[in-house]
Amino acid sequence: MAEIPAGTKREEALVVTTEEAISFLGLDSARVLSTPQMILQMERTSRNAVLPLLDPGHDTVGTHVNVYHLAAAPLGSRVIFHSEVLWVEDRRIQFKVEAVDEKGVKIGEGTHERRVIDIARFAEKMERAKAGLS
Repeated sequence: MAEIPAGTKREEALVVTTEEAISFLGLDSARVLSTPQMILQMERTSRNAVLPLLDPGHDTVGTHVNVYHLAAAPLGSRVIFHSEVLWVEDRRIQFKVEAVDEKGVKIGEGTHERRVIDIARFAEKMERAKAGLS
């Protein structure tokens, strides 16, 4: 098992485009970063924080998200996503996650948990599940 130290951090940025923005309010001026896209970026940033530390053939999958969407980030705004490993227990990794816009306004915050998996064994398990042999 790879060593993943508490305190491992990663930062990634995203410019909010129509791909990440909500559209259901009907007005272009009301288009902002959607909550699912914010969570996706928090998960990606967390995965990318630990991916280089994992043993070959391993990756992580998300298992729990507990976040608050605190403020809107309109189209064209730049949002910076921060992830920090809080603790590691066996294959479980707990992250503190945060999203802040270029003005320093906190867009979202919370925690996220990922589990380290052996990709080949995970794929075999999914094949058995598809075949009804779980």
